[in-house]
Amino acid sequence: MGNVLKAIVAFVPHNDCQKYLLEDLEEMPVDKMVDVSGMQLRRLPLHICSFRELVKLYLSDNNLNHLPPELEQLQNLQILALDFNNFKALPLVVCTLKQLCILYLGNNKLCSLPLELRLLRNLKTLWIESNCLQYLPEVVCELSLLKTLHAGSNALHTLPVQLRRLQELRTIWLSGNLLSEFPSVLLEMPFLEVIDVDRNSIRFFPSLAHLPGLKLVIYDHNPCRNAPKVAKGVRRVGRWSEETPEPRKRSGAVIEITLDEKPAPPPATKPELE
Repeated sequence: MGNVLKAIVAFVPHNDCQKYLLEDLEEMPVDKMVDVSGMQLRRLPLHICSFRELVKLYLSDNNLNHLPPELEQLQNLQILALDFNNFKALPLVVCTLKQLCILYLGNNKLCSLPLELRLLRNLKTLWIESNCLQYLPEVVCELSLLKTLHAGSNALHTLPVQLRRLQELRTIWLSGNLLSEFPSVLLEMPFLEVIDVDRNSIRFFPSLAHLPGLKLVIYDHNPCRNAPKVAKGVRRVGRWSEETPEPRKRSGAVIEITLDEKPAPPPATKPELE
């Protein structure tokens, strides 16, 4: 079926037309996964909600701006991808899917997140990049099992102090925001392993040497006057990153510690469940 025909059919909301876009997706897939990304869907076909054993549902890159209440039937769902759609608000039905571990909401039009998000107590990965967030919703700080938070490419000026509650958080991506100062709350999170504040407006970096879990800090493209100090073995990516506080010595010779190439940003492909 050609892309032109798909585009035409996508504008017709009738169930038969939407079902036509999904071609042969009639029964519960053996692998318990449905991927209808890039199908130009304007609404979720209801028969997908009858696949009650579904574990993974990818709805990326469509024209969705709402979800049906029948989605609540998917109580075994662990991965839900809603990125690259037209959501201005997170449908509350998503917050009823209590087994969710990974939720992708990037590249939408979200300005906030509902308080009901706190009901997703098993959530470990949350991607909310490339939205319209001017502040990090405090409800995120109630997701006690969260390990990875990608909030890049928003309009964040600061982070809430409540973020330090997330003692399972290991990776935080904040690139492409409006941070003028390094978020002080991150200095109180010794369990963090990766901090990315690339492409912000930070002019001075405090020492990060006291963070025992830190493995990587990305601070490139900031108007900073210094590089953040880090403990031995921590990789830095940014201006002056090749300068280490204490070069190692061996046999009387000073050996400069250099970094590998700049690591890639968060993977474009969506990770599987752990």
